[in-house]
Amino acid sequence: MPHLYLALGTNLGNRAENLRQALAALREIFTLNAVSPWYETEPAYVLDQPRFYNLVCRVTTDLPPLAVLRHLKNLETTLGRTPSIRFGPRLIDLDLLFYDALILDSPELTLPHPRLHERGFVLAPLADLAPDLIHPRLKVNIATLLAALNDTSLKRLKDEG
Repeated sequence: MPHLYLALGTNLGNRAENLRQALAALREIFTLNAVSPWYETEPAYVLDQPRFYNLVCRVTTDLPPLAVLRHLKNLETTLGRTPSIRFGPRLIDLDLLFYDALILDSPELTLPHPRLHERGFVLAPLADLAPDLIHPRLKVNIATLLAALNDTSLKRLKDEG
C-alpha cells in the first residue's frame, strides 16, 4: 500500500480545532500512521493575514493519486473552506505532498508537490516525520531541503494547538 505525506494548514477561526477535525476526517478515508508536531508559522506569498498552524501526517491508502486529491478537496469543503484568493486566509488546507516516490505531471496534479521545497512550514513538520525521505525530483533528503531554507520564523508548538 502506498505511503503518502499530507500537509495540513489553517489560519482562520479556532486553528487547533480545525486541525483536530481535519485529522479526524482523514482517519475516515486513510490509515493515519504518523502525525508531526504542530507549528505556528508566518503566512507565505500573501503576508497580510493571520499566522498559520501547520502539520504533516503520513497515511496509507489504496486510492490512486487523483482520487486522493478529489477526497482532499471534498474534505476541505466539508470542513468549511470557501473559495478565496490564492494563498490567502483559509479555514483548512489539505495538500498531497508525496505519493510514495511517484513523479506525476498532469493538469490536475503534480507530484511531488511542486512548491514543498520552498516552504519551511511544510519541510519542518515533514522533517520531524521523515528527515531521510528523498525528494524524487531533487534527489536530496528533506532534512537537507529544510536546512537550505534557514527559516527562523518557524515556531514549534509545545502541545497540539
